[in-house]
Amino acid sequence: MANANRLGSGDSRSGWGKAMNRAAGEFDEKQDAVPVAQNRRAGSSTPARQAGGPARGRVARNRPALPSAEAPPPIFEIRGLSKTYQMGEVQVEALRGVDLDLFEGELVVLLGPSGSGKSTLLNILGGLDAPSRGSVRYGDHDLSVFDDAAMTRYRREHVGFVFQFYNLIPSLTARENVALVTEIAAAPMAPEEALAMVGLGGRLDHFPTQLSGGEQQRVAIARAVSKRPQVLLCDEPTGALDAPTGVLVLDVIARVNRELGTTTAVITHNSVIAEMADRVVHFGDGRVVSVATNAEKKSPAELSW
Repeated sequence: MANANRLGSGDSRSGWGKAMNRAAGEFDEKQDAVPVAQNRRAGSSTPARQAGGPARGRVARNRPALPSAEAPPPIFEIRGLSKTYQMGEVQVEALRGVDLDLFEGELVVLLGPSGSGKSTLLNILGGLDAPSRGSVRYGDHDLSVFDDAAMTRYRREHVGFVFQFYNLIPSLTARENVALVTEIAAAPMAPEEALAMVGLGGRLDHFPTQLSGGEQQRVAIARAVSKRPQVLLCDEPTGALDAPTGVLVLDVIARVNRELGTTTAVITHNSVIAEMADRVVHFGDGRVVSVATNAEKKSPAELSW
């Protein structure tokens, strides 16, 4: 297995696109700046640990099998993950002991009905929520023990988000919406480059109200990828779009995964979208029901619903 401290080794990987050469050593260079993580769960007796965590020379118990002999190392290792919400006097179990690996450079679809735990898992992976029990490792780093400052740095430097609703600032142009991210990122693309990548090079100075729904979602994707994240998390990115427009958005997401090597997770309840993924994780009642590998991926242009 490649050195777990390097989250983009530069080795070639058949089937999952280009290696993430740009990411090689990025986390190594930054981890000295990550503060000692404090346990984020109030009242926990778990001792705080340094964000780097121990070296991972051993094989984790009950680790899910790699999808192929040539698969890259996992970028996320999820073990025994549970999340319980207190709703008045009622406890709602959103996740129930999830074990899952997500691999570097893959495009994975999380498929399941509403309330099955998909969005809760994505929020935990993105550092927007904390688990009640279990652990999530990002490379050699246990997210569950990050303090607020370390978690903010993780979100800012390593994760891009795309949501069902575009969350654009209406008083800013497409270029300016993307620049909100590029101005605080360490080594971003230029906003013009990010917008050209999603096919909006000619719409730089248009305001959201001057853009269609699909164009607004593509601006949101440009904003997410402009900081060159290692992980792109998409929560129902086509949920508010018609099918032809949704296909255009999925094509942009597939291009980001293919050309930048960004590990990409897409949440959907639309089973057709699963056909474009490397792997499909089926959720039900807060659990992983099954994990399937697509022998042949379809391009977004081949999808219809």
